[in-house]
Amino acid sequence: MDAGDLKIFQAVAREGSISKAAVALNYVQSNVTTRIRQLEAQLQVPLFHRSNRGMLLTPAGENLLGYADRILQLLDEAEEAAQQGGPPTGNLRLGSIETAVSRFLTPLLAEYCSCYPKVQYSLVTGGTHELNQKVMKHELHGALVYGPIDHSELQYIKMYDDELVLIARSDEQDMSILLHRPMLFFEIGCSHRDQAESFLRTQGIRTLNVIEYGTLDTIIHGVATGLGVSLLPRSSVAQAASRGEIVILPVPEPYSRLEVGFIYSRGEHISSALHALVEIMAEPEQ
Repeated sequence: MDAGDLKIFQAVAREGSISKAAVALNYVQSNVTTRIRQLEAQLQVPLFHRSNRGMLLTPAGENLLGYADRILQLLDEAEEAAQQGGPPTGNLRLGSIETAVSRFLTPLLAEYCSCYPKVQYSLVTGGTHELNQKVMKHELHGALVYGPIDHSELQYIKMYDDELVLIARSDEQDMSILLHRPMLFFEIGCSHRDQAESFLRTQGIRTLNVIEYGTLDTIIHGVATGLGVSLLPRSSVAQAASRGEIVILPVPEPYSRLEVGFIYSRGEHISSALHALVEIMAEPEQ
């Protein structure tokens, strides 16, 4: 078993299929299949359940994946350590709640890339719980999440405060009526959605008419066209409100309080690419 075997195994586990892993790795599909079979033969245990729906990890595969993630991360860190002395290089895998991408993360990454062009970064969006898990499993180097986060495996740095507000079509402003309209939300797992639902229960709304509506832009557009209302951070909807597409209505304390912060794995080597990003995040606003 070598690093190449672990990289292929990790890709199949992440992608859920041989074909998708082959595309991600730019390998021939038959080569990926052969390497997985050889790894299973070497370990004398099946690593995947195979079905028409794809490749699912067996318990043995789940155990191996944890080690594979750590070993491959250490190899990346060893390569970087040998190259230290110059500007940050390598890969930086980031995650973010969607509401923080355009308002905060995009301009920050523009500054970061101009300073450190040799770093190759990738970005995925998701809910806070999902992103926490990905950082702890070393699938991501760091992520922007709703906070505060107090976890033994995670380092948390507060980035900014935000405010939960109700948004509606621009000609609708009666809160008592609006709260009974369909609620357009991100998928289950978004922590600000939990906060929003807690607020609705205080208003006597026990049965929620929730429509899971995908991305931030589609939610705003859905609200603007009258499909329903939503509860979102003020920073993520301020531009749409300034254009007259929607109206913003305040939510009472303490349900309006939101905090966004950056997390990364605690107690492990921090790559120069991640360290540089954290330093930019820590810089005071001008």
